[in-house]
Amino acid sequence: MADDQNEPPLEAPDKSGMRTAPSLVLVNTGHGKGKSSAAFGVALRARAIEWPVAVVQFLKSGDWNTGEEKILSSLGVDWLAAGNGFTWDSEDLDESRALARGAWAKAKELIAAGDHRLVVMDEISYAMTWDWIDVADVVESIKNRSERTSLVLTGRDMHEDVIAVADTVTEMTSVKHAFENGILAKKGIDY
Repeated sequence: MADDQNEPPLEAPDKSGMRTAPSLVLVNTGHGKGKSSAAFGVALRARAIEWPVAVVQFLKSGDWNTGEEKILSSLGVDWLAAGNGFTWDSEDLDESRALARGAWAKAKELIAAGDHRLVVMDEISYAMTWDWIDVADVVESIKNRSERTSLVLTGRDMHEDVIAVADTVTEMTSVKHAFENGILAKKGIDY
């Protein structure tokens, strides 16, 4: 094995004693950009091998007309944009809370049914952080999911109980962001 980090590895990793898993739980969290984009990349990969895939968005509404929704829906992904947008744009936070609870009810139903090989819960962490949905209920649904249903959960500040039951957790770290320099989100790049 190369001693210097600047040298490429010359030996394959030791895989002895490893096993396959029928499903995985992935968490994309942190304050950097790319949590949802990474989740949608997994959704695209899963659809490419003809897995049934569902996406439930907890904040975005169907009015966003995002590129990822357009292309993934055209490929057969079941898509539910269940929110009503950014909370600071909401005219009624009680309605936003009710929509998030409805999104969780749908996601929970999808997970329990086991008909999808992948369920993406985009921006679910916010609904948990704001006590709009019960963290313990989310954790129980993760633990009791169909053996073949993989999950991806996204959002900043993912609850530690969700992190504890996940198989893979990635924290996106912001080094620099265009918004900090006065540049608005760009269609095709950011949504």
